[in-house]
Formats: sequence, C-alpha cells, structure tokens
Amino acid sequence: MKFIGIIPARYASTRFPGKPLAMLGSKTMIERVYTRVADVLGDDVAVATDDSRIADAVSAFGGRAVMTSTSHRSGTDRCREAYALLGSDADVVINIQGDEPFIAPSQIAALKGCFDDSSVEIASLARPFDPKRGFDALADPNSPKVVMDSRGNALMFSRSVIPYVRGAETSEWPGLAKYHTHVGLYGYRADVLDAITRLPQSPLELAESLEQLRWLEAGYKIRMATTDEPTVGIDTPADLEAAIAMLGDD
Repeated sequence: MKFIGIIPARYASTRFPGKPLAMLGSKTMIERVYTRVADVLGDDVAVATDDSRIADAVSAFGGRAVMTSTSHRSGTDRCREAYALLGSDADVVINIQGDEPFIAPSQIAALKGCFDDSSVEIASLARPFDPKRGFDALADPNSPKVVMDSRGNALMFSRSVIPYVRGAETSEWPGLAKYHTHVGLYGYRADVLDAITRLPQSPLELAESLEQLRWLEAGYKIRMATTDEPTVGIDTPADLEAAIAMLGDD
C-alpha cells in the first residue's frame, strides 16, 4: 500500500498571518513539520499552499510544494486538489496540519497502521484525557472530544464534553468516565477523499464547526488510533513563544 503525506499550509491566518514561515528556533515551522513527516514517509511528502512565499520557502529547504486554490473551505479540500495536481497514485492520503511542528513519527505510523484493515475508509487519532487536568481543561471547546465504538470507530465528535455523566457534579466527571480528545491528523483512501470533498456541509458540521461530522452524517466510518504523545498546535504568536521554549537550544 502506498501513502502520501500532504501538509496544507495557508499564509492568511486571521490570528497569525504568515504562520508557516514563522521561525521556530533555526527552522521555519513548515520545515519542522515537513521533516517530521518525511521521517516516516520519505520522499512521498508535499506542502499544499495558496501562497508563493510558502512554496518558495519549501523549495529552499529541498521540499516539494504545490500551489492550490485560495478558495478551499478546509485542509481536506486542499489535500484533494494537491493529490490531483501531483498526479499521485498513492492509495492513502495523510493530512498533517502545518502548525503541528511536534507531531511524532509514531503518530503518523499509528495512522498508517489503521489501513492494514481493508474496511477502513478514513482514520484519525484520539488521545486519552488525563483526569488530573480537571473538568475545565476537558470542557475547552477548542479541544474537541470523541467517543468510539468497540472497534475503535468514531461515534461522535463534539466541542462539548461527551459522554455526559448523569447524577454527578461536573468536577467529578474526568474520574468517572473515559474521555478522549481528538488530534487533527487524518488519513483517507484516495477515492474516499475525492467523495467526501464533494459533499455539502451538514447540519452537525455547521453547528459544531467540525468537518469530520459531515463525513459521519454521510455514513462514512472514521477509525481512531490512540496516542499518548503530546502535540502542540500553534495558533497565535504566544503559542509560538511557548513552542520555542520547548525546543531549548535547537
């Protein structure tokens, strides 16, 4: 089975314009993400961008970039266009967010492993929630939650806390139920990627602003691998400063 990693990267971020080109130690953020992905997928990696400055930066460090439309609604849509433009014959496309410079190679490998099951259409990652972090961290709407069936397929994603624990104070919930937060790394069989990007936005997706709900509502299954590895998404300049501190002397 052949895999390709595609890293969607936009320049025009509302909270952090030019984020992919921000320096994280001695390298840009996009180079750090690219290197992590290449550690697992080798040469089968590309950055999908809508800005020539990002494409030029990728070329400068020896990476591969493809220019895509400025009108995409999501990184998934950008991945589909990039896959087509590259003329790839990969069976599975892995979508890695361009603002996750600490993505672990083991997480990409876990996602790949989901496709050993020929029935898997889409795969993603879930992280067990540490109850010591408390209810306020669990309830953060910027950290979507996921519940899964006995085979590891996602039943529902929500920005709300799921499951609800009846008859208990919310402060007790983290210790009374097993919670998982969603890590926004996706894999799609190539034909499924083409199909899901043609779907209209769904009611649940519009309510929660989570594109994966569109796929569930359309009847697709999402197999979830689990990871204990931490990831640090960078949404603001303050996040970048925290990430630089994590790097130390690198």
